[in-house]
Amino acid sequence: MAVAAPFAEDPVHVIATGGVVRAANGCTVRDGRVVAVGMPKSGYARIQVIEYLRAFLLGRAGWSRLRCLILISGAFGMFRRDILVQIGGLDVGAIGEDFELVMRMHRLMRDAGRPYRIEFVAEPIAWTEVPTSPKVLRSQRRRWHRGLWEVLWKYRGMMFRPRYGRIGMVVMPWFWMFELLAPVIELFGLLVMAVGLLVGVVDVGYGALFLAVAYGYALLVNLASLTIEELTFHKYPRWRDLGHAFVASIAENFGYRQLTALWRVEGLWNGIRGGKHVWGTMTRSGFEVASRDAQAATPLHEDVRS
Repeated sequence: MAVAAPFAEDPVHVIATGGVVRAANGCTVRDGRVVAVGMPKSGYARIQVIEYLRAFLLGRAGWSRLRCLILISGAFGMFRRDILVQIGGLDVGAIGEDFELVMRMHRLMRDAGRPYRIEFVAEPIAWTEVPTSPKVLRSQRRRWHRGLWEVLWKYRGMMFRPRYGRIGMVVMPWFWMFELLAPVIELFGLLVMAVGLLVGVVDVGYGALFLAVAYGYALLVNLASLTIEELTFHKYPRWRDLGHAFVASIAENFGYRQLTALWRVEGLWNGIRGGKHVWGTMTRSGFEVASRDAQAATPLHEDVRS
């Protein structure tokens, strides 16, 4: 299995690896396996396809390249057993237990002064069903952001301490500013912009240009993710799927992004004030199931655009 390859290549130093998680909505499943990949019908799910591509093919891949990976998704990770036992396994009381586990491994190895590697492997894929209703999506994003807050707060003592290397000096400050506080900054900026336009202290042209640059950059990142997917893995075989993905990349910035920012702020506030956490129910609609005799959609590796 590809996700185990780094362990075989360097069994002494590699202590954890993680693969890609993708949205299975819109895919055809046969005998528990994805046999044909397609874009989902739900607009919420289509945007999440873009989010997952961006998070894994750009975010995780980049951090791993810099030896700065601090998050391996619980849905698809592999860990060296002796290290896992040494740190006591998963913290059952943590909301972001996968994130917390990797941070604990970093701290253990840094405190002990032992060289190590935590790797992201881009080829193996685990498929998951993503929420298609605002209610379930809100619950998920609140939970994720509360988990992010709890882990960053728990390990705040590692930040800006040279003994923790680039994890403490670069990655954790980045996550505090550009992950944890990002939705607060974004919503505050939009509010200030709106008030400024209303009272006339912000020029309309300047405001429009500012928003165009901000969301244009977001669109550029999305398109970069789609380009990487197309050039390297080519999982979406139909032109129509790419068209839906392109539209979703644009649509994310108009309503969806602001809603998820609000939900993330709710999760952050709930964590700061120590509110009771309720996991909630992940309502699943199921996958399209192919018959044993014939596949109802394009085979996984067939290119119908040629």
